Amino acid sequence: MSPYIDAIVIPVPRANLDAYKRLSEEWGKAHLRHGALYYSDSISDDAQPGKITSFPQAVQLKDGEVIALAWIVYRDKEDRDRIGKAVMEDPQLKESMDPTKMPFDGKRMFWGGFETIIGLSADH
Repeated sequence: MSPYIDAIVIPVPRANLDAYKRLSEEWGKAHLRHGALYYSDSISDDAQPGKITSFPQAVQLKDGEVIALAWIVYRDKEDRDRIGKAVMEDPQLKESMDPTKMPFDGKRMFWGGFETIIGLSADH
């Protein structure tokens, strides 16, 4: 079976980056605790607007914001579905699930699940 990937794209105000990093780390640890293979989060430093579409356009990026790109790797889609359910029910995350306490505008966030078709590594 090929690894399954969740990708999440989030506009984050620079002023909220510390709070966002804490939240992301908490969510990442929860995914790993429930069986995910890998969790990563990064912020844009070179995401230019395009002519038709782009990361900045997709999230309606505002002045003073950066784009966070997080991804989670699972063994397969079944693991992803099981782990996602467990994370959403994780009592340690209950407080961070309050939309009014999010350090970003969740309405401009988007995500999706992806089946791996090619996976290359520098590891030999």
